[in-house]
Amino acid sequence: MTQRIVLVTGGSRGIGRAIVHRCLEDGYAVINLDKMEPAGLLPGETLQQVDLTDAAATQLIMKKITETHQVLRVVNNAGFIRPASLEEATLDDFEAVCALNLRAPMLIAQALVPGMRSAGFGRIVNISSRAALGKQDRTVYAATKAGLLGMTRTWALEYAPFGITSNAIGPGPIETELFTSGNPPGAPKTKQIIEAIPVKRMGQPHDIAHAVSYLMDDRTGFVTGQVLYVCGGMTVGLGNAA
Repeated sequence: MTQRIVLVTGGSRGIGRAIVHRCLEDGYAVINLDKMEPAGLLPGETLQQVDLTDAAATQLIMKKITETHQVLRVVNNAGFIRPASLEEATLDDFEAVCALNLRAPMLIAQALVPGMRSAGFGRIVNISSRAALGKQDRTVYAATKAGLLGMTRTWALEYAPFGITSNAIGPGPIETELFTSGNPPGAPKTKQIIEAIPVKRMGQPHDIAHAVSYLMDDRTGFVTGQVLYVCGGMTVGLGNAA
């Protein structure tokens, strides 16, 4: 293979930023697809600004990328939550969250898979969530993350003969800026969350990035259609803190 490029969506902050850092450390060039600019571009990183909730804009930027780059690895990381119970969830919530968490990964994969198939190699990693197993006040979010797992497995079956793997990662509670803004260190709710985690600590963005690194590797070709829960053991039990 002549190029080692990873496309990372939502790579400007949080888990996505850690994934960008790790991919660069692993020797890849990175295309960061994000609406926001990072605090500073890193050597080897290119930013392509786009609103991934806009289907036409997403398709256009992917057309431009595939015309100029051979991208054989992608991390569909971008996503967001609108917490609400079933009775409180709105149609606008549903459409907005689905647009980013489900439609964007599909459009991006559609754009990249032909090149992967031609190369006889590809790595697709989708960032799902432990919430796909069910979580209160997450009707829409849980549905999109569970749907992403369904797509992950379907793509694994469809493209395995072409050397393309498709896997997902299900993070548990990860200490990002967004998380700590709502769960300050030392707060009773934060302590309760940590107590529910078997390893007794919060996950860090680099924990997810390390799992991505494994699934991106050339040597991980016999792993496809899988979900790797990076959750400190919570998925084994009945904790509901992610």
